[in-house]
Amino acid sequence: MNKKTMYLTHAAAIAALYVVLTFLANAFGLANYAVQLRFSEALTILPFFTPAAIPGLFVGCLLANIFTGAALPDIIFGSLATLIAALGTWKLRNHKWLAPLPPIIANAVIIPPVLLFAYSIKPLWFSFLTVTLGEILSCGVLGMLLLFALQKYAKNLFKPRQYCS
Repeated sequence: MNKKTMYLTHAAAIAALYVVLTFLANAFGLANYAVQLRFSEALTILPFFTPAAIPGLFVGCLLANIFTGAALPDIIFGSLATLIAALGTWKLRNHKWLAPLPPIIANAVIIPPVLLFAYSIKPLWFSFLTVTLGEILSCGVLGMLLLFALQKYAKNLFKPRQYCS
């Protein structure tokens, strides 16, 4: 298979999975607003394995925010937070235990002001607390469980340099 096609296929599959998992969390009322426990955020560790996860997570988050009816600032800045997080995880790919930190930090810093501005969710400190806690659970706990589960199959799923010419 062509390397560009493989890259796009991986990115698209990750985006689709992000959207589906966000819908699942949304069905339980966990995907939006002050308390956010998105199962899809566990996928933010995927840049540890593949650079295709960077656009996949960004597009997946963008689509999930649009489809779940998020406000425009949330769509824009929530998706940018995921992009920043994915780039950070890629940069830390040689440090397994640090993989969940970029999404936790990016969302903890960016999302609470968005919730205040876009949805008038007050107090701001409460959003910092709930978003950070949700990210710790989603990325730190579920994400690391996913990382360890995928590590066993990483050589088959994410072949080294599979997108390089």
